[in-house]
Amino acid sequence: MTLAQAECHNLVLEEASRELQAAAHDAQVAFDCIALGEFNRAHTSALTARVAADAAVTALQAALLPAGAAAGS
Repeated sequence: MTLAQAECHNLVLEEASRELQAAAHDAQVAFDCIALGEFNRAHTSALTARVAADAAVTALQAALLPAGAAAGS
């Protein structure tokens, strides 16, 4: 793995980490909204948590690609 590939790999992992943090936050907001009886807002937060989790999965899949596949060879 070249230095450029390693840096890209780290950026992808950082993005996955941020997305997982966002998903956890949004899930907590959804949980709190349910407790407060704000079901529409809970639904919205649950959906955004799911989108963030999906984005993290996509980033992790990109990080797991072999170096040759990521370079297009």
